[in-house]
Amino acid sequence: MKQKTKQQAREEILSLVREYCDTWHNVRKPFEEGQRIPYASRVYDSAEMVNLVDSALEFWLTAGRYTDEFEKKMAAYLGVKFCSLVNSGSSANLLAFMALTSPLLGERAVRRGDEVITVAAGFPTTVAPIIQYGAVPVFVDVTIPQYNIDVTMLEEALSERTKAVMIAHTLGNPFDLKTVSEFCKKHGLWLVEDNCDALGSEYTLDGVTKLTGTVGDIGTSSFYPPHHMTMGEGGAVYTNDPLLHKCIRSFRDWGRDCVCPSGRDNLCGHRFDRQYGELPLGYDHKYVYSHFGYNLKATDMQAAVGCAQLEKFPSFVERRRHNFARLKAALLADKAVNVIDRLILPEACEHADPSWFGFMVTCKEGVSRNRVVQYMEDHGIQTRMLFAGNLTKHPCFDEMRAKGEGYRIVGELTNTDRIMEDTFWIGVYPGMTDEMIDYMARTLSGAVMQCDVAV
Repeated sequence: MKQKTKQQAREEILSLVREYCDTWHNVRKPFEEGQRIPYASRVYDSAEMVNLVDSALEFWLTAGRYTDEFEKKMAAYLGVKFCSLVNSGSSANLLAFMALTSPLLGERAVRRGDEVITVAAGFPTTVAPIIQYGAVPVFVDVTIPQYNIDVTMLEEALSERTKAVMIAHTLGNPFDLKTVSEFCKKHGLWLVEDNCDALGSEYTLDGVTKLTGTVGDIGTSSFYPPHHMTMGEGGAVYTNDPLLHKCIRSFRDWGRDCVCPSGRDNLCGHRFDRQYGELPLGYDHKYVYSHFGYNLKATDMQAAVGCAQLEKFPSFVERRRHNFARLKAALLADKAVNVIDRLILPEACEHADPSWFGFMVTCKEGVSRNRVVQYMEDHGIQTRMLFAGNLTKHPCFDEMRAKGEGYRIVGELTNTDRIMEDTFWIGVYPGMTDEMIDYMARTLSGAVMQCDVAV
């Protein structure tokens, strides 16, 4: 029997992987009421699994050809010049902030003790890099029902130490990019868009529609399974600024000064003929470090999954919008209960077309969130809080709160505290069917009817 060639063996393996996935991974049973509905889940088919195994067969393991492909295609989708793949959305936020601390930025660099305007109603890793570095987060309140930064507080939050604004687009709903970006330009501040929950959201600015994450100086994304697309773990940092891109890549790749990709030596032709710091002339440039960096790269297997996901991504965004609109319409149309008398339903920011990550609900006075949430969970619908609620109330702030230092609050975080007490959300991920959406609407209406008396 003639031995198969390497390529023939590979094609046979990938064909079997495709058959395996189609047989065992893509079997969906009809929805039945009471069936568990998670707030988010992976949506994939054999393309992702074939890419994953294809990458594994190469056994390159670290960043390779799939990484290059993903970074190029992601940048093209976003309409930006530079995209860097990383191992998580939290790492993406870390790199985005640390890039602003680079000495290469001169007087605009963020220094320890400088201030960064942000919000407390969100995920902690938007704020964590600021504190970990020794800068000072300045918290302002948010609005309801947009759940984004209250832009009327920006000028009051400004001080002579302010260097940047770093905030997230909440659950896919863009914040007021026009006002925030104009504020940043007026005062010479950096703008970092945490786009981890909003990939695919659009905002029309001065008549031009742009994807969120591309208006500010740096944008970030997460590819954790619940997010808009997945690699399992993974994230991205993107920018149009070549200097910021250089800083991002350096911090991501151990802090090194060299830009030659892994496995390619002396691409620039100057590996052994330059002087750096107080090193001897001609010291190997591959081991020259211009920043105190990290190793935050993703693997090529993650990138392989991401490449397949990116092909499907426009359909994911379309389905999220469909699910959100259907859920809201069903709630408003329910004649058995006047939902808007009991709940505050989410609203998109003006000039925005969100790629919704979830459907936010705030209970009005007399309605117990805990009882509504428990009812939903008992009927198979997974719920989530708006992450930290008010981050400054958490144990990680105990020491700073006790000392009264390390952060600053502008005005009162009234809506932030209300979100902590009264708000939750349910999913609209693209794997949901119309039957699932309609069941969630009926269940939420039922929860309100039975649970509108506070305990």
